[in-house]
Amino acid sequence: MKLGDSQTLAKLLEQTQPCRLQKVAFFGGADIDGSHPVYKQAYEAARLTAKLGKTVINGGGPGVMLAATSGARSVGGKTITVAFQPDKQEMPEFSEETVENQPDVKIIMPDLMSRQLGLIDLADLFVIFKGGTGTLSEWTMVWLFAHLKVGHHKPIILYGDFWHQVIKTINQHFLIDEVENSVYTIVSNLDEFFQALKQSESELAQRCL
Repeated sequence: MKLGDSQTLAKLLEQTQPCRLQKVAFFGGADIDGSHPVYKQAYEAARLTAKLGKTVINGGGPGVMLAATSGARSVGGKTITVAFQPDKQEMPEFSEETVENQPDVKIIMPDLMSRQLGLIDLADLFVIFKGGTGTLSEWTMVWLFAHLKVGHHKPIILYGDFWHQVIKTINQHFLIDEVENSVYTIVSNLDEFFQALKQSESELAQRCL
């Protein structure tokens, strides 16, 4: 494993190629173990993503993050984590890194916002599983950026049937338009995830034609 910081992140960003799907970020709950259905979904999705030659990235913690790294590494895939080491007195509820999450490259950022923006900048596509307030923060931020950059946005895959009810409720109570509902895909299983991943890759490639 290689350790890095914001300079390492900057170098990785320089290697980004427009209109290519190279790095996929996995967001989701930290407070789940290996027996949880969401952990298993994330593991298999990351495994498939790595088989397709994509780098899997996540926040370096337990739960879905660990599942993502483990799934990718199970098939020899490349992995990157963008982490943050908080003051535990200041942030007692923050899910720390776990020693089990061993990526190829671990980037340590100076604060929580830098970590979150680093993950968002580095990824070409986002896969979002069930989680808590941290996952909500990540999801709404990438959804906002996708809306603002629609047509040049990074695709979002929402993994799980529960997302249909979440989106329905949001559309009922918030001022959401058709454009905002066009930047994500909801999938229920690994086959649908594969199709959404390939469709997103094709749409990104079309932008450079």
